[in-house]
Amino acid sequence: MGKQKKIILGVTASVAIYKACELVRRLKDKGYALDVVMTEDSKEFIRPILFESLAGSSVHSGLFTGPTSWDIEHVSLADKADLVLIAPATAHIIAKLAAGLCDDLLSCVVCATRAPVLICPAMNENMFVHPITRQNIKKLETAGYRFVQPRKGMLACGKEGAGCLAEVETIVKEVGKILAT
Repeated sequence: MGKQKKIILGVTASVAIYKACELVRRLKDKGYALDVVMTEDSKEFIRPILFESLAGSSVHSGLFTGPTSWDIEHVSLADKADLVLIAPATAHIIAKLAAGLCDDLLSCVVCATRAPVLICPAMNENMFVHPITRQNIKKLETAGYRFVQPRKGMLACGKEGAGCLAEVETIVKEVGKILAT
């Protein structure tokens, strides 16, 4: 049997964050090792202890938190990744990545990794179809980032539209395809 594949799961501040919990469980069931990187704002939705319990490892979040080893955290996470998966991905993180901004742990990990990056957007439909968001997605796709497009469904605002995080099974299948290569 080969080396266990390592996924860095980036979690951003979206109502769809609850689906990331199911995603962690499903990826663990498939035999993947996970490290979870939460943005500071995402911790307003779910406490890190939930992801620690599900993933079986510490959650990383602060760019300037005290080191647990002498490794530079964003570089060591980036280096050990076979895949960086961001689910849910807000318009904010997509814009930051498209602009090359590295001002938090997740954006630094993405910038420092040589592993494939898979982004799963989740946001209000108006935000998703906004011309700047569409430009940012196209820019990232041109740079080699991959996307699992959101689906239509009931949004947090109470309206139906495109912007719902893709089904967990769809994301797991795409992860499998990427890591099989």
